[in-house]
Amino acid sequence: MERKKILFLVEIPMFATLAFILDFFPFLSFKLWAQGGSVSFSMVPVLLVAFRWGIKGGIYSGLLFGLLNMLFGGYVFTPVQAALDYIVAFGAIGLSGVFSHGVRQANKNGHKKRFLTYITFGALIGSTVRFLCHFIAGIVFFSQYTPEGQTVWYYALWYNGSYMLPSFLLSTIILSLLFYKQPRLLRT
Repeated sequence: MERKKILFLVEIPMFATLAFILDFFPFLSFKLWAQGGSVSFSMVPVLLVAFRWGIKGGIYSGLLFGLLNMLFGGYVFTPVQAALDYIVAFGAIGLSGVFSHGVRQANKNGHKKRFLTYITFGALIGSTVRFLCHFIAGIVFFSQYTPEGQTVWYYALWYNGSYMLPSFLLSTIILSLLFYKQPRLLRT
Protein backbone atom coordinates (compact mmCIF):
# COMPACT_ATOMS: atom_id res chain seq x y z
CA MET A 1 0.00 0.00 0.00
CA GLU A 2 1.39 3.36 -0.89
CA ARG A 3 2.13 6.04 1.68
CA LYS A 4 -0.76 8.32 0.61
CA LYS A 5 -3.36 5.56 1.08
CA ILE A 6 -1.98 4.69 4.50
CA LEU A 7 -2.08 8.35 5.51
CA PHE A 8 -5.72 8.54 4.32
CA LEU A 9 -6.66 5.43 6.33
CA VAL A 10 -4.94 6.74 9.46
CA GLU A 11 -6.26 10.30 9.33
CA ILE A 12 -9.95 9.38 8.92
CA PRO A 13 -10.38 7.63 12.29
CA MET A 14 -7.86 9.89 14.01
CA PHE A 15 -9.69 13.11 13.10
CA ALA A 16 -13.13 11.55 13.66
CA THR A 17 -12.02 10.61 17.17
CA LEU A 18 -10.66 14.11 17.74
CA ALA A 19 -14.03 15.53 16.62
CA PHE A 20 -15.78 13.23 19.08
CA ILE A 21 -13.47 14.27 21.92
CA LEU A 22 -14.02 17.96 21.15
CA ASP A 23 -17.77 17.39 21.35
CA PHE A 24 -17.91 14.90 24.21
CA PHE A 25 -16.08 16.62 27.03
CA PRO A 26 -18.01 19.47 28.73
CA PHE A 27 -14.98 21.74 29.07
CA LEU A 28 -14.45 21.58 25.27
CA SER A 29 -18.03 22.25 24.20
CA PHE A 30 -21.02 24.27 25.31
CA LYS A 31 -24.04 21.97 25.66
CA LEU A 32 -27.19 23.96 24.99
CA TRP A 33 -29.96 21.39 25.17
CA ALA A 34 -30.77 18.26 27.14
CA GLN A 35 -31.77 16.34 24.01
CA GLY A 36 -28.52 17.14 22.20
CA GLY A 37 -26.98 20.04 20.39
CA SER A 38 -23.84 21.87 21.42
CA VAL A 39 -21.61 24.66 20.24
CA SER A 40 -18.14 23.21 19.89
CA PHE A 41 -15.06 22.88 17.73
CA SER A 42 -16.11 19.34 16.78
CA MET A 43 -16.73 20.03 13.09
CA VAL A 44 -13.20 21.41 12.62
CA PRO A 45 -11.44 18.01 12.37
CA VAL A 46 -14.04 16.65 9.93
CA LEU A 47 -13.85 19.79 7.80
CA LEU A 48 -10.07 19.61 7.91
CA VAL A 49 -10.20 16.04 6.53
CA ALA A 50 -12.72 17.12 3.88
CA PHE A 51 -10.47 19.95 2.69
CA ARG A 52 -7.39 17.70 2.74
CA TRP A 53 -8.89 14.58 1.13
CA GLY A 54 -12.06 15.73 -0.60
CA ILE A 55 -15.63 14.55 -0.27
CA LYS A 56 -14.77 10.88 0.23
CA GLY A 57 -12.45 11.53 3.17
CA GLY A 58 -14.80 14.09 4.69
CA ILE A 59 -17.83 11.83 4.50
CA TYR A 60 -15.96 8.84 5.98
CA SER A 61 -14.66 10.99 8.81
CA GLY A 62 -18.12 12.48 9.43
CA LEU A 63 -19.78 9.06 9.37
CA LEU A 64 -17.35 7.75 11.95
CA PHE A 65 -17.81 10.88 14.09
CA GLY A 66 -21.59 10.44 13.94
CA LEU A 67 -21.33 6.76 14.82
CA LEU A 68 -19.18 7.58 17.85
CA ASN A 69 -21.68 10.25 18.93
CA MET A 70 -24.56 7.82 18.56
CA LEU A 71 -22.84 5.00 20.45
CA PHE A 72 -21.57 7.14 23.32
CA GLY A 73 -24.46 9.25 24.50
CA GLY A 74 -26.68 9.72 21.48
CA TYR A 75 -30.43 10.22 21.78
CA VAL A 76 -31.72 7.28 19.78
CA PHE A 77 -35.46 6.62 19.56
CA THR A 78 -35.84 4.78 16.26
CA PRO A 79 -33.39 3.38 13.69
CA VAL A 80 -34.52 5.97 11.11
CA GLN A 81 -34.05 8.85 13.56
CA ALA A 82 -30.61 7.51 14.53
CA ALA A 83 -29.56 7.22 10.90
CA LEU A 84 -30.80 10.73 10.06
CA ASP A 85 -29.57 12.50 13.22
CA TYR A 86 -26.18 10.82 13.45
CA ILE A 87 -25.06 8.91 10.37
CA VAL A 88 -26.45 11.10 7.58
CA ALA A 89 -26.17 14.43 9.42
CA PHE A 90 -22.55 14.02 10.51
CA GLY A 91 -21.54 12.37 7.24
CA ALA A 92 -22.96 15.41 5.45
CA ILE A 93 -20.29 17.61 7.02
CA GLY A 94 -17.90 15.90 4.62
CA LEU A 95 -19.73 17.39 1.63
CA SER A 96 -17.63 20.47 2.28
CA GLY A 97 -14.89 18.54 0.51
CA VAL A 98 -16.47 19.60 -2.78
CA PHE A 99 -14.32 22.73 -2.38
CA SER A 100 -11.11 20.92 -1.39
CA HIS A 101 -9.42 21.44 -4.75
CA GLY A 102 -10.38 25.13 -4.79
CA VAL A 103 -9.11 25.64 -1.23
CA ARG A 104 -5.76 24.01 -2.01
CA GLN A 105 -5.31 25.85 -5.33
CA ALA A 106 -6.25 29.26 -3.92
CA ASN A 107 -3.90 28.71 -1.00
CA LYS A 108 -1.07 27.53 -3.27
CA ASN A 109 -1.50 30.55 -5.59
CA GLY A 110 -1.79 33.05 -2.74
CA HIS A 111 -5.38 34.10 -3.50
CA LYS A 112 -6.43 34.90 0.07
CA LYS A 113 -9.97 36.10 -0.70
CA ARG A 114 -10.74 33.08 -2.89
CA PHE A 115 -9.15 30.81 -0.27
CA LEU A 116 -11.38 32.18 2.51
CA THR A 117 -14.43 32.08 0.23
CA TYR A 118 -13.90 28.39 -0.58
CA ILE A 119 -13.46 27.52 3.11
CA THR A 120 -16.59 29.47 4.02
CA PHE A 121 -18.74 27.94 1.27
CA GLY A 122 -17.42 24.46 1.97
CA ALA A 123 -18.18 24.75 5.68
CA LEU A 124 -21.55 26.29 4.83
CA ILE A 125 -22.54 23.36 2.60
CA GLY A 126 -21.55 20.76 5.20
CA SER A 127 -23.18 22.68 8.04
CA THR A 128 -26.37 23.39 6.09
CA VAL A 129 -26.96 19.78 5.09
CA ARG A 130 -26.21 18.67 8.65
CA PHE A 131 -28.65 21.29 9.94
CA LEU A 132 -31.35 20.13 7.49
CA CYS A 133 -31.00 16.54 8.73
CA HIS A 134 -31.39 17.64 12.35
CA PHE A 135 -34.25 19.97 11.38
CA ILE A 136 -36.18 17.17 9.64
CA ALA A 137 -35.50 14.79 12.53
CA GLY A 138 -36.73 17.47 14.93
CA ILE A 139 -40.00 17.84 13.06
CA VAL A 140 -40.61 14.12 12.57
CA PHE A 141 -39.26 12.60 15.79
CA PHE A 142 -39.15 15.30 18.46
CA SER A 143 -42.43 17.17 18.01
CA GLN A 144 -43.50 16.27 21.56
CA TYR A 145 -40.91 18.72 22.91
CA THR A 146 -42.43 21.69 21.08
CA PRO A 147 -43.53 24.34 23.60
CA GLU A 148 -47.22 25.13 23.65
CA GLY A 149 -48.10 27.90 21.22
CA GLN A 150 -45.20 27.22 18.82
CA THR A 151 -45.31 25.36 15.56
CA VAL A 152 -43.18 22.22 15.26
CA TRP A 153 -41.19 23.49 12.29
CA TYR A 154 -40.41 26.81 14.03
CA TYR A 155 -39.26 25.01 17.17
CA ALA A 156 -37.07 22.62 15.15
CA LEU A 157 -35.63 25.57 13.23
CA TRP A 158 -34.90 27.57 16.37
CA TYR A 159 -33.61 24.58 18.38
CA ASN A 160 -31.18 23.32 15.74
CA GLY A 161 -30.22 26.75 14.45
CA SER A 162 -29.25 27.88 17.95
CA TYR A 163 -26.24 25.58 17.97
CA MET A 164 -25.58 24.95 14.26
CA LEU A 165 -25.10 28.61 13.27
CA PRO A 166 -22.53 29.34 16.01
CA SER A 167 -20.79 26.01 15.30
CA PHE A 168 -20.56 26.86 11.59
CA LEU A 169 -19.14 30.33 12.32
CA LEU A 170 -16.69 29.03 14.91
CA SER A 171 -15.50 26.22 12.63
CA THR A 172 -15.07 28.53 9.65
CA ILE A 173 -13.02 31.03 11.64
CA ILE A 174 -10.83 28.34 13.23
CA LEU A 175 -10.19 26.58 9.91
CA SER A 176 -9.45 29.82 8.08
CA LEU A 177 -6.90 30.82 10.71
CA LEU A 178 -5.45 27.32 10.90
CA PHE A 179 -4.96 26.93 7.15
CA TYR A 180 -3.78 30.50 6.74
CA LYS A 181 -1.09 30.12 9.41
CA GLN A 182 -0.23 26.50 8.54
CA PRO A 183 -0.91 26.03 4.80
CA ARG A 184 1.06 22.77 4.80
CA LEU A 185 -1.91 21.17 6.60
CA LEU A 186 -3.67 21.13 3.23
CA ARG A 187 -1.00 18.94 1.64
CA THR A 188 -1.64 15.21 1.52
